[in-house]
Amino acid sequence: MKFSFTQKEYARLLELVHMGLWVAGARPEDPATMPERYAELAQKLFGLAEPLGCADLVEMDVNGQYFPTEKLTTGAANEKIDRFVEDAFWGELVARLAERDLRSEFGATKLSEELTEDEEERLAALEDSYWREFETKGVDNLVVLRGGKG
Repeated sequence: MKFSFTQKEYARLLELVHMGLWVAGARPEDPATMPERYAELAQKLFGLAEPLGCADLVEMDVNGQYFPTEKLTTGAANEKIDRFVEDAFWGELVARLAERDLRSEFGATKLSEELTEDEEERLAALEDSYWREFETKGVDNLVVLRGGKG
């Protein structure tokens, strides 16, 4: 099988590899965090950097392992990762708080695996309420009561 990439396309492929590895648990500053499942393929792709004109995006450590340079990890890929983390944080926070409130209102034992139409509507209303709050105030009004509801 033969593939052909322009330098720009290959650089973007390296960004995708870096982002994918980051989501899978790899951290550029610690090569030991490379998920074993993807290590061989990542090494193969990183190893093509020099012949494909992207040597500035990949470097080799003392063990002969390739890893992304700061130029790759702090560029556009990092902006995408930051946006992903931000979106995931807020989305998960809103969903969990709304589900908690729904269980509190309806009683955990009364909720089935699949929500009724009324429960779905109430859940959406709770989520909307949290989105509005967090969009205007962030976590400024968020309080954790340790040990219960206080």
